[in-house]
Amino acid sequence: MTLSLARRSLLGGVAAILAARWSGARQGMRLSLSVRVAEAFDNKEKSTKTIDELITLAKSVGYEALCMRASQAGIQTPPEIVRAMRRKIDRAGLRVSMVTGDFAVPSNNEQGPAGLRRIRPYLDLAESFGADLIRVCMKKDEDIPWAQRAADEARERGIRLAHQSHCASLFETVEGSLRVLQAVGRANFGIIYEPANWMIAGQDYGRATIRRLRPYLCNVYIQNHRLTPEGKAAVETWTRGRVALDHIGVWERGGVDAGEMFAGLKEIGYTGYVTVHQAFGDVMPVEEAVRRSYAYLKTLAG
Repeated sequence: MTLSLARRSLLGGVAAILAARWSGARQGMRLSLSVRVAEAFDNKEKSTKTIDELITLAKSVGYEALCMRASQAGIQTPPEIVRAMRRKIDRAGLRVSMVTGDFAVPSNNEQGPAGLRRIRPYLDLAESFGADLIRVCMKKDEDIPWAQRAADEARERGIRLAHQSHCASLFETVEGSLRVLQAVGRANFGIIYEPANWMIAGQDYGRATIRRLRPYLCNVYIQNHRLTPEGKAAVETWTRGRVALDHIGVWERGGVDAGEMFAGLKEIGYTGYVTVHQAFGDVMPVEEAVRRSYAYLKTLAG
């Protein structure tokens, strides 16, 4: 027997992958906490909290999962440390909703797509954490065949790949995202719906868009910004240039219309993870922000 029971449990072909996206209808949407909450907005490599502190915080508040990033553990992390983290997460009764295996992907830089060309370490990382979803990055059409090959390899291990709706990427616009998803054409390759980036890029992120995303929807991120010419921060986009903004809490008005967002997710019957994806270092203390985000989103998610 060369195939472990853990590996065997992940296999099941395309049908199982598709079913996983929409399973758990009796439970509704599940809330996940990204370890990004302890990162600075402009520095994705350092965390202000240990994995133990984040596990304790997520569990005490009520989150069901952690979204793992390289600031805590990535492909650069020794396997024995990853296994130790997995044991701690399991003991807390949490899951890992997704892994982002390096620093280039969340930085969305020119090195971001490199992971698609050597996907195996990322698959190993996801499998070690018991996760079936990996975030990837695509910047040019030349990345499409690499995404196809990576998805084919991931499918053999029961793992999905997904790209965030992200400014300055092939997924900056709704139409561009759908074009790439259709071009990749793999059932285990989808999108991480994140309305704040599409708001920044001037895109319609509401119910009509969510309905179009349904066949491809793998995960949901939520963060919040208020667009203002006097903003203390800014995001570079391909379609609108530099967009000034202020970071605000997920629960605050003046940014993403979370009510519209959740209405759309409920309309299509989404029951996957909704992940708090905001770097709160520039907004308020992490503990307070994590608790307030959960209370607000739990009400909306139902």
